Amino acid sequence: MSQSKKIFYAFVWFCLHFEGRIGVFGVEPGQIKTATEGDSVTLQTEIRRGEDLLWMFGPREVLIAQVRKEAGVFNVYDGADGRFRDRLVLNYDTGSLTVKNIRPEHAGLYKLEIISNTVSHKTFTVSVYARLPIPVITRDSSQCSSSSSSSSYCSLLCSVVNVSHVTLSWYKGNSLLSSISVSDLSISLSLPLEVEYQDKNNYSCVLNNPISNQTTHLDISELCWPCPAPLPIPVITRDSPTCSSSASHQNCSFLCSVVNVEYQEKNTYSCVLNNPISNQTTHLNIDQLCQPCPGRVHCCGFTETVVRLAGSVLVGLATVAVLVYDIRSRRSYQKRREQTPHADEYDDVAAGH
Repeated sequence: MSQSKKIFYAFVWFCLHFEGRIGVFGVEPGQIKTATEGDSVTLQTEIRRGEDLLWMFGPREVLIAQVRKEAGVFNVYDGADGRFRDRLVLNYDTGSLTVKNIRPEHAGLYKLEIISNTVSHKTFTVSVYARLPIPVITRDSSQCSSSSSSSSYCSLLCSVVNVSHVTLSWYKGNSLLSSISVSDLSISLSLPLEVEYQDKNNYSCVLNNPISNQTTHLDISELCWPCPAPLPIPVITRDSPTCSSSASHQNCSFLCSVVNVEYQEKNTYSCVLNNPISNQTTHLNIDQLCQPCPGRVHCCGFTETVVRLAGSVLVGLATVAVLVYDIRSRRSYQKRREQTPHADEYDDVAAGH
C-alpha cells in the first residue's frame, strides 16, 4: 500500500472516529436565561473535572473566555467590538461564566465547548429586558375643554415612556379591563380609562414584561374632581386718564384684571409683562387678595376715603376749639369772682332794682 493511500485511510478513520464521538456526546439541549438590565447572569457548566473549556458568543462564535488548566490558561476577552470589557468573570473550579451589569447588547446565543477525550457542547440563549418604569396616572386634560364631555365621569390616562416588549393594563380589583402591548421600542405608551367621580372600586395600572412588573394604584379622590368654570380672559386697561411726566420720560400706568373669579377658585392666575427679550410675572394669590365683603360695609375708593378722613379731622378740630373756649371762659369768670369778694351781693342788688 502506497504512502498516500495510508494517509488517506488514516484521515477517513480519524473522521469517522471523531464523528462517532460527536454523535455520542452531541450538542446538549440549549438553556434559556432571562435577566433584567443591570443584573448579573451566570451560565453554569455543571462540571468539576479538568476539561478544557471555550466560551463563544453570537452566530460567529466569537471567543470570549477559555480555560486550559494544564497549560495554565484562564482568560476572558472583551469580544471583537469590546462589548464584554470588564463584564466577564470565570469560576476557576467549574469554568462557569458570569456576565456582570448585563445590557441588551449582551443578549444572544452563548456556546460552551467542553474538550477532554471527547468534545461536547452546551448552549445558552440569554434574553435581556429593560428595567420597567413606574406607570404614571394622570387626568385627561382634554376632558374639561370638550363640550361633549360627561359631567359625571372622569377620564384618565396611564402612561409610560421608552419601553419595549411590554404590556400595559388597567385592572378593576383583580379583573382585567383593558390592555395594550408593544414589541418594538415605543417613545410613549398610554391607555385610557373612564370612571365615575363617586366610584369606590380599586383600580390599578400595571406594566409588565415576561420577568417583572410595575403597578400604580389609582386614587380617584386625588385626580378626579368636577371641571372648573371656563377661565375669564384677562383685561388690560389704563389706570389713569393722564400720564405722569418726569424730566426725561413719561410713565403710563396699566391694570391687568380678571372678573367673576370665585373666592374658592383653585386655578392659577398670573399677570405677565414682556418685551422681545425678557418678561416679568406676578402670580395672583386669591386667598390673600380676595376676601368676601362683610354686610353693611361700604368699600370706598381712595379719593372718597381721603375726603371722609379730612371731614372727620375738621369736625374733631372744631370740637376741640369749642371745648377750649368753654374752659377758658369758666376760668376767667372764676378769677373775677375771686378778685371781687362782694361781686355776688352787687349782682343780687342789681338784680333787685
